[in-house]
Amino acid sequence: MILDHVVAQHGWEQLGPMINIRCFRYDPSIKSSLQFLRRTPWARPQVEALYLRDKAKPTP
Repeated sequence: MILDHVVAQHGWEQLGPMINIRCFRYDPSIKSSLQFLRRTPWARPQVEALYLRDKAKPTP
């Protein structure tokens, strides 16, 4: 759900520069990104922090 939200909000093109994760930059997909995030403890908090920042923004 979190990954779906950030991809919908920012798109893969913006996520790559925002969070330096290879699976966001080259041939991105939900499946490959989820696999990476499950195995990589340092990457998950970065994606979660972006999600929380998005949720904290007031909606117009």
